[in-house]
Amino acid sequence: MEQLLAFVVDHPYLVGSFAVLLALFVRNEMVRGGTTVSSQELVAMVNSQDALVLDIRDKKEFEEGHIVDAINIPHGNLESRVDELKKYKEKPIVITCKQGQHSGAAGTALKKMGFEHVTRLRGGLAEWRGANMPVVKA
Repeated sequence: MEQLLAFVVDHPYLVGSFAVLLALFVRNEMVRGGTTVSSQELVAMVNSQDALVLDIRDKKEFEEGHIVDAINIPHGNLESRVDELKKYKEKPIVITCKQGQHSGAAGTALKKMGFEHVTRLRGGLAEWRGANMPVVKA
């Protein structure tokens, strides 16, 4: 720990640059795939705005449990199967994955394809289950 403090004191520009780059990276990751919504906000969006839940996990994980009425298009197949989503282009789309790590990249891809109302489920299905929200098995 003493060495870390000595390094910080001896290299303030290097440490400062690292902190700025880290903050910019985190900000970019949060913004790039759309805003995030909590489990309760997702339920409200589905009920009031008829939002589509897009589950980008693998088919096997999807069949083990998913949000009611979610559509499954695995992350790796998203670009080749985007035609299945064309009819939902005007609706809000909430992307979910296992823990919220891949939904940002999927959100960015959908935005590039012309989908405007893209959000992500914060924490993915792990947070959904942690909030004791219902899942269905295929």
